[in-house]
Amino acid sequence: MTAVQQRSRVQKFLRLVMIEHSVFALPFAYIAALTAMWAQTRSVHWVQLVLITVAMVAARTVAMSANRIIDREFDALNPRTARRELVTGELTVRAAEVGTVVALVVFLASAWALRPLCLALAPVAIVLLVLYSYGKRFTDFPQVLLALAQFVAPAGAWLAVTGRLAEPAVALGIAVGTWIGGFDLIYSCQDAEIDRQIGSRSFPARFGVPAALRASVVVHAGTVAAFAWFGAAAELGWLWWTGLALTALVLIYEHVIVRPGDLSRVNRAFFTANGIIGIGLFGFALADLVVHGLGA
Repeated sequence: MTAVQQRSRVQKFLRLVMIEHSVFALPFAYIAALTAMWAQTRSVHWVQLVLITVAMVAARTVAMSANRIIDREFDALNPRTARRELVTGELTVRAAEVGTVVALVVFLASAWALRPLCLALAPVAIVLLVLYSYGKRFTDFPQVLLALAQFVAPAGAWLAVTGRLAEPAVALGIAVGTWIGGFDLIYSCQDAEIDRQIGSRSFPARFGVPAALRASVVVHAGTVAAFAWFGAAAELGWLWWTGLALTALVLIYEHVIVRPGDLSRVNRAFFTANGIIGIGLFGFALADLVVHGLGA
């Protein structure tokens, strides 16, 4: 294989796992890590931060590529996903499996470099990240599995810095898990009818789109409460609370623009609203920590 062909295969794999969407998980890993560093030494541990970045991106890549491999038969039956690379043959399953193994090795190596406890717990994280892909085969509540998987990023980052879990890490993990799980309730509404036809289980397919949208409102109310719990447990200041208030407004906007009879703006909610929440809340958290003494 030529270098050009290899580069093309890598690009297709990165497109398969939507590597740019790492932006949704990384900000909260950074919030956890930087808050833990601030609590410990009031300074940024740059090597740890780089390793956490590598670990989080690699872990998400494992989860996404495994999901695409496991779900390729369902994807082929769904018009919305029928153009994905593994369905069209643009990327072979073998190539995706190789990419998954490479990402897994990178994740394990970065976990080992962070601390032995992170390496010891790495299999638990991988199981949670991959289990969601099987959820639609045995439960109408796969979003619960997704929430557990998303708990890993902030909890793991805090653990990497301090060597133990603490109340702020648990609160932030719950906040991120419910945020992503609640949005997935909305996102999966697009496939409710086709899921019923092809036998893919989901909350909207079982209980209907209106019920799923109502449930997502309740879940996101829990998200705001958990972010507030994190702010209080970590003793953050007014900048964090300002960011949280704006986050609540963005979540409200997200729910206003998506209605049972009109799902045309789901992607706007995903790409715009969720991007604003992740990057915006990280910005307010970082500013708060800097104001209160976090230094380079």
